[in-house]
Amino acid sequence: MEALKILVVDDESRMRKLVKDFLAKKNFQVLEAGDGEEAMDVFYQEKDIALIILDVMMPKMDGWEVCREVRKNSKVPIIMLTARGDERDELLGFDLGVDEYISKPFSPKILVARVEAILRRTGQSNPEETLSAGGIVIDKAAHLATVDDVPMELSFKEFELLTYFLENEGIALSREKILNSVWNYDYFGDARTIDTHVKKLRSKMGEKGEYIKTVWGMGYKFEVEE
Repeated sequence: MEALKILVVDDESRMRKLVKDFLAKKNFQVLEAGDGEEAMDVFYQEKDIALIILDVMMPKMDGWEVCREVRKNSKVPIIMLTARGDERDELLGFDLGVDEYISKPFSPKILVARVEAILRRTGQSNPEETLSAGGIVIDKAAHLATVDDVPMELSFKEFELLTYFLENEGIALSREKILNSVWNYDYFGDARTIDTHVKKLRSKMGEKGEYIKTVWGMGYKFEVEE
């Protein structure tokens, strides 16, 4: 499969190199632009960009202008980077059709995880039939989950939930996001159903249940201790 192209737009060359290095390790082809105008030139030259990582504060054209211009012609996924943790910025970003919004400083590993999650969500990456982390293996085709090679007896939703956690390893997930992704948007039940399923899932995972960490006031995060 041909490497997917990611356009990284940031006026800081160190930041571009950092992000590029981490994406290259995951076999993405990385294109770079140092300002908004250069970003648009690259965008129109390269017709098959899979995702754009876009800084807000840039010379010539800022991130918002680039986003508006791109959205006139394309629904390519956009991750916005900003040094300002301003809620108004975030709301503006979502109004303009931004897919994710990450404040600097950020973990490059988390950024790459979000890139992969968005590409899976938009159907641009080959869905992996097998996921694994910390001794837990999920075989999607066989609908089988094992912990240290021992099969777990999981309900359908427990299996879906564990799969979602592994696909978003290292990312803090709100209860609302988990509900929307695992139970789908048409679920109107109580978010506490997630807590119940997580409790059962942790129990069935044994000591590996501690990989599902509670993010107080928000939701959960699946993280394997290195």
